[in-house]
Amino acid sequence: MAEIVKQILAKPIQLADQVTKAADEASSFKQECAELKSKTEKLVALLRQAARASSDLYERPTRRIIDDTEQVLDKALSLVLKCRANGLMKRVFTIIPAAAFRKMSSQLANSIGDVSWLLRVSASRVDRDDEYLGLPPIAANEPILCLIWEQIAILYTGSLDNRSDAAASLVSLARDNDRYGKLIIEEGGVGPLLKLLKEGKSEGQENAARAIGLLGKDPESVEHMIHAGVCTVFAKILKEAPMKVQAMTAWAVSELAANYPKCQDLFAQHNIIRLLVSHLAFETIQEHSKYAIASNKATTIHAVVMANSNSATVKVAVEDHRTPILHPLGNQSPNQMHNVVTNTMAMNGAKLPQKLSNNHVRSNSQGNFKQFHQPQQSGANMKGREQEDPATKSYMKAMAARALWHLAKGNPSICRSITESRALLCFAVLLEKGTDDVQFNSAMALMEITAVAERDTDLRRSAFKPNSHACKLVVDQLLKIIEKADSELLIPCIKAIGNLARTFRATETRMIAPLVKLLDEREAEVSKEAAIALTKFACTDNYLHLDHSKAIIGAGGAKHLIQLVYFGEQIVQLSALVLLCYIALHVPDSEELAQAEVLTVLEWASKQSYMTQDETIDTLLQEAKSRLELYQSRGSRGFP
Repeated sequence: MAEIVKQILAKPIQLADQVTKAADEASSFKQECAELKSKTEKLVALLRQAARASSDLYERPTRRIIDDTEQVLDKALSLVLKCRANGLMKRVFTIIPAAAFRKMSSQLANSIGDVSWLLRVSASRVDRDDEYLGLPPIAANEPILCLIWEQIAILYTGSLDNRSDAAASLVSLARDNDRYGKLIIEEGGVGPLLKLLKEGKSEGQENAARAIGLLGKDPESVEHMIHAGVCTVFAKILKEAPMKVQAMTAWAVSELAANYPKCQDLFAQHNIIRLLVSHLAFETIQEHSKYAIASNKATTIHAVVMANSNSATVKVAVEDHRTPILHPLGNQSPNQMHNVVTNTMAMNGAKLPQKLSNNHVRSNSQGNFKQFHQPQQSGANMKGREQEDPATKSYMKAMAARALWHLAKGNPSICRSITESRALLCFAVLLEKGTDDVQFNSAMALMEITAVAERDTDLRRSAFKPNSHACKLVVDQLLKIIEKADSELLIPCIKAIGNLARTFRATETRMIAPLVKLLDEREAEVSKEAAIALTKFACTDNYLHLDHSKAIIGAGGAKHLIQLVYFGEQIVQLSALVLLCYIALHVPDSEELAQAEVLTVLEWASKQSYMTQDETIDTLLQEAKSRLELYQSRGSRGFP
């Protein structure tokens, strides 16, 4: 860096010396040349000072200011050389307006101001006693650029407190205007922000993480940060930093992943998925006081005694930690099932109560719990986390869930990593007990994970098996929210249930009635999503479409769909029509459909141009009509 700056400064210093020498040799306009010489000498003194301090100079404004200064000195040399003309004829034909000297004098004064500002802005805050720098003349056309230069220079040379303040200033600029964010990146702000994130005090680290998240507004910006090493720094922070800093870093991860999905795998390669899940699991999954666990020094579990809510006693004896632990789950409530899962996880780690084990709990094909002993891996820093205030812990979970939501979107490998961890169980618990932000981000994460599982057969079969206890708990919580139908979680939960449509057995129909009820919802968006979710149950691609179609009819879905097709908003009409067509196609002999005169509805719909302009919908509509005409042609005169 120092050598580059010296090379930049070499030419303007040479030009300044030439101007001084030419001014001494001037034969005309001597007074004007003397004034230019005086200012040039001041300028060259500053340039030499800059050369001596080259290692401290901030490169971006240095290049800009020195380039402008070089152009000014080149013009000054041309002007002064004209004043060296010898002979009467040369002097007569060399006409120099007086205004040219005034303009050149002003330009040299501006260059003196620019270089002087450059030296001050590149000095440490201690050396310049925190004085207000003002704006250099070069800032006349773009004052924000010089403000950005000043703050980035402080990030390079200031104390930790001053660097924190500079990062906060960049946060304000990036938040106000996307173009300012671009300038911060172009002017080299990412490197010192990452350095502050690694080395700063807690407040400075927070400001740096927030700034990085705000700067990642587009793929190009995020890619620049990836090359600058943001993944490595984020992984270090999520493992070791104070919880507030970790929470802000998790938010930054979510922003970068949302704006540039290609970086998802890079974050995963740096173990960020596991670190985020660790934060999600902290104090979410823990041992229950009703369980007593006894173990010897070899961690062999001799007995586990559990008193259930019905005061029945269940004894489980285990001679080896690799032996399956059988539990009579019976008709346990979700909370009881959660207690069983979390306690089983706790038994496999020789830790004190309230500490988390990294061992995973999975279920075998019979639905019994089986423990898999795994080597302990270093996760997020646990030290001092218990003493954090509840608001900070909640914010950490909310941001971890938000980051997992955006990292999981459209990415099968990351979704597989998430579902193979404790995350599904955590999401189920947080949907029930988390604060508003935690619940919403958990619901959105589940929506994205199930959306990938809908398209990825292997993921769907491994993560959302019908006998998976984590899956059961997730479905239970999704259904509770759908049944209440009174929160902002409703739409992501509807979508998540729809995405899982192909995972339910024929006897698992409890989600149909709540979804059918939502077809009568006043909010068009809710009715639309309910119709789309039910379509995933009733469509031909679903192996159990016949059973699900009958269940929709049995729950009173036909009458709601007819109302939506006739009178719903246009965004709802098409979704309702598609669902009605699938039901008519699969259950054409239904008496309920005949009594509701569904054939009449489909004939009306086939005459509406906006409903048939989609070729797929038009084809489905014609097939459904044909099936109904075959079975219910007498529907208008009464069905036997």
